[in-house]
Amino acid sequence: MTYLAPRQGLFAIILLVSFCLQTLLLVISTDQQLSKSRALKGEQMVAQLIDEARLSLENKDRVSLSVIANRYTSEQDVTRILIKDNNDDILVPVGNAPMQQGDTIRQIATKGDAVIGSVALTLKDISKGEIIAMQWPFVIGMLLLHLLLWLIYGYLARPTKEQINAISRDISELHREQFRQLDQRGSERDYDRSSYEDDRRAADVEVTQSTVDNTTTADASAAVRTLNIHGAVNSYIREHQGATSADADTQTDTEHDSDISTDINAGIKDDVDATSKAESAHHTENKPSETSHNQSIGKVAHGSAHLSATRTFDSVRVQIVFHDEFNMLERLAPAQRLPYLALCTQLLNQATTELLKQPLLLGVSVINEPSFDDKGASVLLKADNSHAKVALAGVMLGKLYLMLNKIIHDKHIELSRFALPAKAGVSDDAQSEAMMHLLHGIGKKEQMLILLPNAGLKQISNHVQVQSIMRPTTVYERECAIFEGGNDAMIQRLADVRNAVLMVDNQEASYS
Repeated sequence: MTYLAPRQGLFAIILLVSFCLQTLLLVISTDQQLSKSRALKGEQMVAQLIDEARLSLENKDRVSLSVIANRYTSEQDVTRILIKDNNDDILVPVGNAPMQQGDTIRQIATKGDAVIGSVALTLKDISKGEIIAMQWPFVIGMLLLHLLLWLIYGYLARPTKEQINAISRDISELHREQFRQLDQRGSERDYDRSSYEDDRRAADVEVTQSTVDNTTTADASAAVRTLNIHGAVNSYIREHQGATSADADTQTDTEHDSDISTDINAGIKDDVDATSKAESAHHTENKPSETSHNQSIGKVAHGSAHLSATRTFDSVRVQIVFHDEFNMLERLAPAQRLPYLALCTQLLNQATTELLKQPLLLGVSVINEPSFDDKGASVLLKADNSHAKVALAGVMLGKLYLMLNKIIHDKHIELSRFALPAKAGVSDDAQSEAMMHLLHGIGKKEQMLILLPNAGLKQISNHVQVQSIMRPTTVYERECAIFEGGNDAMIQRLADVRNAVLMVDNQEASYS
């Protein structure tokens, strides 16, 4: 069997770290050498450029300067040449990579003691990847060398047969020593246990013997006392024996027995009376709890019947509340709050008027005159006949106002004015309070909740789509639905009514 070298993986990690460090040192040293050589080359190029361009720079001949500078930008290391006059104005900027980073060498051009301009030459930085690409023979050679070292270590550092045999002997000796210690401890433990058992057995024998002796002694003394007592009684009876005394003793024993039986009967009677009283008290205590339990069952049954899906209705209440998470409406000044609420009221009234003009909602009328306050607004719609689709009218009115409020809200926000999003709830009039709790509890921004019986859901089923509430926690949440969308005909009808309401509002605003 061939064994691997010990800690061969750790040695591979060490070699990898060594390779990375050597590559890093190679890159750093090469970068320094190239930087020095490029700096010397750049200074020579700048000096040569100034000598060639001194006459053109003195005359500010831009064409000649451009021709001269272009010859130097053909060098691979040069990225940009900037020639300026004595007023520090740029005469010639040459270079196709002005945003590339690099070292810039600046030198002033003089003619005698006068400064005629300056030249700035930017040399391109050499990236680390270019250095590694330039030194690829060295990098690959170092990689192969480290791999060869790892293979040599894995071959030479393998344990020999002598070492394996020595390790096996040491392990066997260690196991035998451990087993010997365990056997010794086990024998000592067995000896201690046997000694303890013998001592306990002897103690039990002693205790048993002493108990038997004590019992025998007690029985003997009791027998002696019994004989003495019986002897005294017999002597007393013999002395006072007679016919009269015998009758008297018989009568006394009979009376004593009757007293005992009377006491026993009285005790039994008392126990029966106590048991009867306890049962009657328990029955009396249980009556109120049973009564309250029956009442609670009746209340639950009544609530379930009140929320049954087959309940009848002839009116629908549309409730609209503001989605005000931070109670901004309460903190708003009355001079701004009252006009905003008046605008919302006007929108709602116009929407109700325009919507009920639709032939689809013939026979539906408004009972109350809605108006907005801090808590929102409520519209009560009633069916004048059995064919009126009051449930559909409520759903359409709620969706219509949400569409209008969305436009008003976005416009106010665009003009940096106060506005709030809204949410709506549609339910039959009997469940209006429950719908208000649902709106404040689970209602979201620009959302409409629907809580209607089966007859109302049947009215809207051909026009809208609804979805149930996920993970309901109450019976009302289980019966409630969320408006998801409508068919094309209803959405188009609502869009026409929305446009008509906005046109009416614009005309009224222009007249005022």
